[in-house]
Order: sequence, then C-alpha cells, then structure tokens
Amino acid sequence: MRIDTALVRRLVNGQFPQWAGLPLTPVDPGGSDHVIHRLGEELSVRLPRHEGAVNQARLEFEWLPRLAPHLPLAIPVPVAVGEPAEGYPWHWAVSRWLPGGPADDSVGNAVVLADFLTALQTAPVTGSALVTGERLAARDDDTRAAIAQVAGKFDAGALTAVWEAALDAPAWDRPPVWFHGDFHQGNLLGDGGRVTTVIDFGGLGRGDPARDLMMPFTLMSERTRPVFRERLGVDDATWARGRGWALAAGLNAYCSYAGTVPRVAAATTRQITEVLAG
Repeated sequence: MRIDTALVRRLVNGQFPQWAGLPLTPVDPGGSDHVIHRLGEELSVRLPRHEGAVNQARLEFEWLPRLAPHLPLAIPVPVAVGEPAEGYPWHWAVSRWLPGGPADDSVGNAVVLADFLTALQTAPVTGSALVTGERLAARDDDTRAAIAQVAGKFDAGALTAVWEAALDAPAWDRPPVWFHGDFHQGNLLGDGGRVTTVIDFGGLGRGDPARDLMMPFTLMSERTRPVFRERLGVDDATWARGRGWALAAGLNAYCSYAGTVPRVAAATTRQITEVLAG
C-alpha cells in the first residue's frame, strides 16, 4: 500500500493531536520494513511496510523500557503506539528521535558490541512469550534455493559448505537468552564512527544467541572479528550456527533487493563474502 506523508500526517493528527503542529519530514532512505518520518526535532514515526513487521511497535513499547537499564548502549525510547486508521491496517510507533551516522569497523566497536550482547543476553528480564524455538533448519529450503540463484555471482560450493556446517553444528542446549534478532550494521548508529546506539528490535526474543552473529559479518572484517568473538566468548558450534544465520539473511536480502537497490547489493555482497571468509 502507499504510505505517504499525507497519510502519516492524518494518523498523527487524528490520534495524537498534541503533536499536530510539529513538522513532519520523510527519512530517506527508510528501512526495508518501515516508512520513517521525523516528527519535530525530538520524535520519529515508523509505519510497517508489510505484515512481517506489524508486531514491532507493540513489542518495543512493552519490552525496550525494561531492557534499557541493563544495556551499555542507547536503544529506542518508545513514546506511543498508534492504532490502525485512515485505511492503514496496522499498529505504528512514535519514538524518540535518535541521531547518528554510520559505525566504523574498528577494534573499539568490536569490543563495545560484544559487551552489548553480553549485557543483553544476561539481562534479568523474563518473558516466556518471547521464547522462540525456531531452528536454522527451517530456512533450509529457501537458503538452498538462494544459493542456486546466486551461483553465477558467488561460489555455490563454498556457500553450501558453510550452510551445511551450520546445520550440522550442535544445537543450543542451554537456557534461552535474549537476542536482538536483526543485529547487523544497518541497525547501528554512531558518532564519529563510534557505536552509540542499537535500533530496530523487531526480532527481539529469547533463544539461541547465534541469531545475533550477523554483526561480525556485516560491520566487521577478518581483522576485528576475532576480537569480537573472543570478547563475547563464542564457542565453535555457536559460531558455525551464527555463520549460517548470517548467510541465510544475507542471501535472502540479496535475492530480494540487490537487483533494484544498489546499497543493498553492496551491503549483502560484503556480508556473503565475509561469511565465506569466516
């Protein structure tokens, strides 16, 4: 459906009249899951683009204020959840505006991000409803199909070897821990290249921490990945599964968007290449 500034204006004015006089400016590029507008100087409005993102507004509103005190980096501060209206079918979010630019591939950031995950995984916040038992094997058919699709661009044999090693790795057999669920370079904000903020917690849940090992294959390189892995204390089986999660996500995004969005093509090409490098 078309989500333009006029629609966002009607939703805000109709449900939050206290902000009706604030300027509304589209953020470009937005996210693959949300259309984003800046509302005044201090707020942002995020509307899901598709059904896969429709639970994020309420999820973040409930859980992020409970997790934030335990985390060493800033995370989104939800302010309100909007209701479906004006022909728009889903809940949407108003949050504090978070400034920032890109984060650099540095040893310092590798340490900071490992410490963030350590704090997240051990946060003393329970929520059985968020425990997920999704296994990597659920993505087997789609990932093998994607490997076949990109065989002219990447080494399909090497991709298959990484994927099968991930599937063969022992499963997580310890208590579930918190994971971000979409922990990659695009969900960071930085100040002068130094990571300050982690955003986009739509995949938040509790389970296997390997799901959050996309970051070392998106932001980092062979120089900084070992620093991150040692700091976080990742065992061989979890690292293998993490490479699998990173590969599956990178292939999915590459096959879905690389042909039409050059920045996604560049980011996912790097992600897949770094997964192969290990």
